[in-house]
Amino acid sequence: MNSAPREEEPKTIDSHNPFSMENASRIYLLPNLMTAGNLFCGFVAVIKCIQAHYFMRGSDVITPESIVLFKEAVWFIFGAMAFDSLDGRLARMGGRESLFGGEFDSLTDMVSFGVAPALMMFFLILSPTQGYPIFQNIGWFFGFIYLLCAGVRLARFNVITHPLIHKNEPLPDKDFVGLPVPAAAGTVAALVLFLLNLAENDRDLQRWALVLPPLLLLIALMMVSKIRYPSGKQIDLQTKTPLPSFVLLLIAFVAVIAFKEIGMLIVMLSYIFYGIFRAWRKGRAQSKSV
Repeated sequence: MNSAPREEEPKTIDSHNPFSMENASRIYLLPNLMTAGNLFCGFVAVIKCIQAHYFMRGSDVITPESIVLFKEAVWFIFGAMAFDSLDGRLARMGGRESLFGGEFDSLTDMVSFGVAPALMMFFLILSPTQGYPIFQNIGWFFGFIYLLCAGVRLARFNVITHPLIHKNEPLPDKDFVGLPVPAAAGTVAALVLFLLNLAENDRDLQRWALVLPPLLLLIALMMVSKIRYPSGKQIDLQTKTPLPSFVLLLIAFVAVIAFKEIGMLIVMLSYIFYGIFRAWRKGRAQSKSV
């Protein structure tokens, strides 16, 4: 006698398993909406760079129209940085992190903080080197090196923060390994604002010709270095800070407000060289203790 067909039990979804199909591909509205805003700003920044280069008419002459468009591109990059800081924060606050969100964020960052700054390097930043033809001829190479380092930095970040590697331990949120891509893009954007300010005031850009290529190369290499940089992921309204750190942050804020383009560039460069100085001091202390 055949028994009645056995009903299959409904499959349960493990809400704590990040590798399940449902959890890995889940799209949470607010964090991914911020990521989409990041992508929009990066895409518009790329368009503005191309339009600005068109108004330069293929030469190194920075026209008033190109100045306006490059400035708009810069502010769209800063807007992308704001969206980028919000998407991860919203995901962590609501416990809505997913593998899809992480991959979407990295692909978006490649546009906003990789392609757009690389175009700024190629179209504008290296143009003051017109007295040194070799820099003009390899300007595209500097842009590619930056883009390559940004891609490697994002891929490495995805690997070292993957939940599969940290199954039984929390993710290390204290420091970034290598210069964060948004910080690198912010430095390039601040440098663009600084050069545009000089161009608007009819100041000679030639004096910066020999400084810019090594600086751009340094920014690119710091992204793929193992130098650690402070992370602001855990900063919120209840975060406590020592008095010296609070004073430094206040000075940085005042410098940006008071000196605008120069102050912004100094703040971004200070972040880069702070990581280098801290790594040098730590290495020196370790060598003395041996």
